[in-house]
Amino acid sequence: MFFSRRNFSMSLFTVILGLFSRSSKVLAASKAGDDSWSLSDVDWRKRLSPQAFKVLREEGTEPPFSSLLNDEKRHGTFLCAGCEAPLFSSAKKFDSGTGWPSFWEPLPNAISTKVDYKLIVPRTEYHCLRCGGHQGHVFSDGPRPTGKRYCNNGIALLFQPNATS
Repeated sequence: MFFSRRNFSMSLFTVILGLFSRSSKVLAASKAGDDSWSLSDVDWRKRLSPQAFKVLREEGTEPPFSSLLNDEKRHGTFLCAGCEAPLFSSAKKFDSGTGWPSFWEPLPNAISTKVDYKLIVPRTEYHCLRCGGHQGHVFSDGPRPTGKRYCNNGIALLFQPNATS
């Protein structure tokens, strides 16, 4: 388990700062890599719950330890909740102790990244390559072999178990 005071403190700090630093301008998700997924906000709101819309389309963050997928242990694939594109294999998931599903490597050609300055300090956020839906942030404190921690909002994911699970 990769739980530490630093991870907990950073998670708590991120949530608290996010609550107090809301701007009136809503940030949009990244541009869809597949034009067939360039939907209007009205169409996205029809497809997604209000909470999923906030995370996937407005780059929000769910509270830590709020997703059942954080404890998902079966073999399978984690998909984008917006377009069902495969993003992560369960074989690359680990318990980071942060309260969000975490992975050390995405599937090939599944995500795109950009720098985000919402907390003043630059962070790398990542989005579903197909629909542009915000997934989370990537940090350099993960396990080997990559040393990366893809910290994902659980509400931005669906889980598809393997047929044998």
